[in-house]
Amino acid sequence: MPYRPAGKPRHLPNSPFNAAREAALARIVPLPVGTRVSHERHGLGRVIALDGDAAVIVDFGNGERRRVALDSPKIERLED
Repeated sequence: MPYRPAGKPRHLPNSPFNAAREAALARIVPLPVGTRVSHERHGLGRVIALDGDAAVIVDFGNGERRRVALDSPKIERLED
């Protein structure tokens, strides 16, 4: 019989892992629509839409649009 957890996982307020989770969320810098970006694999692009708080939709040209997570180390903001 497969193991099934009972209910949702709890996040305890005094857990030592909370600091790491909050630090990871603080590192995410939002990219406004129109920002030029460089992606390690897809090249140069421009942010065309926001997808929640953690991702953006980037147009890389030639009709190639990709959803990219903001915490991805492969994306870099370019200064205009």
